[in-house]
Amino acid sequence: MRTVYVNGQFVPEGEAKVSVFDRGFLFADGVYEVTSVLGGKLIDFDGHATRLERSLRELDMKAPVDKDELLAVHRELVEINSIEDGMIYLQITRGAPADRDFAYPAADVEPTIVLFTQNKPGLADSPAAKVGIKVISIEDQRWGRRDIKTVQLLYPSMGKMMAKAAGADDAWMVEDGKVTEGTSNNAYIVKDGTIITRDLGTEILHGITRAAVLRFAREAQMKVEERGFTLEEAKNADEAFITSASTFVMPVVEMDGQKIGTGEPGPVAKRLREIYLEESRKAAT
Repeated sequence: MRTVYVNGQFVPEGEAKVSVFDRGFLFADGVYEVTSVLGGKLIDFDGHATRLERSLRELDMKAPVDKDELLAVHRELVEINSIEDGMIYLQITRGAPADRDFAYPAADVEPTIVLFTQNKPGLADSPAAKVGIKVISIEDQRWGRRDIKTVQLLYPSMGKMMAKAAGADDAWMVEDGKVTEGTSNNAYIVKDGTIITRDLGTEILHGITRAAVLRFAREAQMKVEERGFTLEEAKNADEAFITSASTFVMPVVEMDGQKIGTGEPGPVAKRLREIYLEESRKAAT
């Protein structure tokens, strides 16, 4: 049985409890982060902690712990649960006032913080990375502040199920004719050697893996364009891929039933995956 962290205590998962009045449960009034673990070490922890602080600030939500304490909790969970490869999920909500009310609770109501591990042996050796994944396109119907990593994930979940029903692995969301992102990842295409991905704004999540991958790409003298791209551009691209904390760099080989490029993982995506994993392992904490 896993040990999880709830409001300052390490407890067996079967004994973990959160109030029925918690605003994360009632209003999706919370934020989250997922940090990967490779070789027992945390990947991009600083980036995730910094984005967490921003999400909390944007929602006027106070942090229950500081960065150093958060790091200590992550490391303790990795050790207690003997995680070699896997992920740590972190969620902070506005807390549990005495009753349900749309208005924010009084300032003295403490936030709720929960962390738990997911054991994923061989996380970096996913078979999907060798063959690529298939995606479909769907309308982006999420709320407007996608740059805040909130727990409002119903529509992305619906998108995953739409993809599954269509025999695909994921969905890319489209708004005003341009791709925003995948259901739980940032989206990219490659054309004539140039990596193209949506520019930062409120329309997409400011991915931690995205930032690292683009930095590594530029350091490797690869050309990068941060701009919106259309479905037509995606279908006519030489290759495509996604990035996220749990998939790293994952090639995309089909869109809406149409092959992208050769229909196999392309050289840019494969090289970026190699670079990202190599450099991230070096910098892991």
